[in-house]
Amino acid sequence: MSQKKTILLVDDDIDLLENTSYMVKSMGYDVVTAEDGLDAVSKYKEISPNLTIMDIKMPKMDGFDAFFKIKQFDSDANVVLITAFSMDEKKHLKAKSMSLLGTIHKPYSFEQLEEIVLKYA
Repeated sequence: MSQKKTILLVDDDIDLLENTSYMVKSMGYDVVTAEDGLDAVSKYKEISPNLTIMDIKMPKMDGFDAFFKIKQFDSDANVVLITAFSMDEKKHLKAKSMSLLGTIHKPYSFEQLEEIVLKYA
């Protein structure tokens, strides 16, 4: 029997994190959550998830900086960033050059989330 794939979800909006976690679990994936970039990097190193979906604007360490740290640890990491605001273009270009899979904008639908998970996990 194949092992379930694990998705790391990262967002400081706890309600959104719980809802997204529920949606991804309903698709048959294991889910690990983190509430800031520092915690995301730590959990990534612990579990090496198949896919990380992470908000950009968070306390302690933003999603871009967490992405850069994760990529230093694992250059093959699959990461999609979430944003509700305009992005730091310089960081976005650097992230794209380091194989950022893409970005999705809040609010996102279940269908958008499902498409990302099915495509990259």
